[in-house]
Amino acid sequence: MSTKVKRIFMYTSLGLTTLAFIAAGSAKLAGVEQMHLSFALMGLPAWFGYFIGASELAGAVAIWIKKLSIIAASGLLVIMAGATFFHVVYDSVANAIPAVILCAFLINIIINRVNDINA
Repeated sequence: MSTKVKRIFMYTSLGLTTLAFIAAGSAKLAGVEQMHLSFALMGLPAWFGYFIGASELAGAVAIWIKKLSIIAASGLLVIMAGATFFHVVYDSVANAIPAVILCAFLINIIINRVNDINA
């Protein structure tokens, strides 16, 4: 794959990931009930949903900052692993597809940023 195609895929991954996490994080911080039901179903405290929302917003911004990108993408990857776990165990497996796609985008971001450092 050419460098240009890799860059296009990288920035597409960054853009789509940012949009997804800004939307999800904002909804959690706004207290949208549907966004907090999953935490309650798993027996987690209400504040945890707000913490995840703030983490998602911070990560959505930080993945654009080269020095923070790998750490931010790794943190968001952990959040998406938790989301995938929730959907597989407590919900329908089909509902885990968006989380799995975001995991793929985040892995792409991490690989590209590591390659940038090693280049």
